[in-house]
Amino acid sequence: MSTETLILDQTQVDQKIKRIAFEIYENNFKEKQVILAGIQDKGYQLAQLLGEALSSIATFEVKVVEIILDKSAPTQSEIKLGCEDRELVNKCIVLIDDVLNTGRTLAYSLKPFLNIRVKKLETAVLVNRSHTRFPISAQYVGYQLSTTINEHVDVQLKSDAKAVYLS
Repeated sequence: MSTETLILDQTQVDQKIKRIAFEIYENNFKEKQVILAGIQDKGYQLAQLLGEALSSIATFEVKVVEIILDKSAPTQSEIKLGCEDRELVNKCIVLIDDVLNTGRTLAYSLKPFLNIRVKKLETAVLVNRSHTRFPISAQYVGYQLSTTINEHVDVQLKSDAKAVYLS
């Protein structure tokens, strides 16, 4: 029998998103454009929400793109970007996912950027579980959560029902 524990409610998730947006702005205020690259599904949803929050405070242009990959088999599938490579040259890019667990998904998501001359590449996550097995860390973290490896973090990012649960 699995029980879910509410970790962050809608107000708290919105606060975390706003704080991450301010941090991104503080570290990139001299840029002309910042690219928010969200990993398919919840990472992309989070990137869109961060894009809205960042656009409301930033003086630079914010562009949100999707990274498409098969999370269960990233080595067997092609990793695609939702824009042309040339749009990312000499840009500051923030790679975004909902949860950083082992770092595997974020590590494989870096692949398309290795062939592009980017100005800076940063990472942002809503929840960091600190079970990293890959040399990946997040510059922007909404919530640091110590969990056991057997626990599961569920992030919900619907506009009217944002929350983070632990089960």
